[in-house]
Amino acid sequence: MVGVIVDAQRMHVTKEEWRELLGSLSRVIGREVTELHTRDFYSGNGIWRELRGTQRAETISSVLDWLVSRRHDVVYAAVNKEHFRRSLESGKIPREVNTPWRFLGLHLLLAVQKVHEKHSKNKGHTIFVFDNEEREKMKLSDLVRNAPSWTDTFYSKGKKQERLDQIVDVPYFADSEAVYLLQLADFLAYFLRRHAEIESRHSGERYDGESDRLSGWIEKIMSRSIGGSAIYPATGRCSCAELFYAHAPNVIRTMHRA
Repeated sequence: MVGVIVDAQRMHVTKEEWRELLGSLSRVIGREVTELHTRDFYSGNGIWRELRGTQRAETISSVLDWLVSRRHDVVYAAVNKEHFRRSLESGKIPREVNTPWRFLGLHLLLAVQKVHEKHSKNKGHTIFVFDNEEREKMKLSDLVRNAPSWTDTFYSKGKKQERLDQIVDVPYFADSEAVYLLQLADFLAYFLRRHAEIESRHSGERYDGESDRLSGWIEKIMSRSIGGSAIYPATGRCSCAELFYAHAPNVIRTMHRA
């Protein structure tokens, strides 16, 4: 799961530029593109069948260069589903986060809380917007309204500090076709996952040099990361941070240190 952190004052420019990207892709393939489904785009499936691999690779590189130039920050989290399932069955996963989606969602919330509380005059300035996930809306909203005490140590909550005090309200949920930045977050998540699949030997390369090309793209994404110490600290982890660290693929939790 990936989040893109955008300053509200600059968001309209970002939205317009993403709309322009979709427009340019529409002109290339001769049909309207309202949403970039990264899996199909990367593989050249469906409407992207006539677009050469080199053209798709160039587009991916230009999108990531654009992300860096716009100076939007990125937060990410991952979970090994099989490890998660075993821990859930043995009672090691707190009931509040007993689905992988909710587990990742809370991790992103905590990481952003940890980073943003360091900024002066920033209290309560962060709004989260997630892609529609009907079965999880109420549960995640509950997590923000009534954050469990075991999360306090992730960001060293003070005695008089409200839990998750950087978050304006409960998370909002929207359709990615209408909210372009959700498409960008999905775009980034796809490449982090593909990179992890190859590096963890869960999948082979689909073409010669795929791993090297992905590594270059990942380097660009990581250049805008909020920092591994806020997501997967290498040392001094509290029990809450250890929970997320222990269930993440090693390639993801050490990626920022590579």
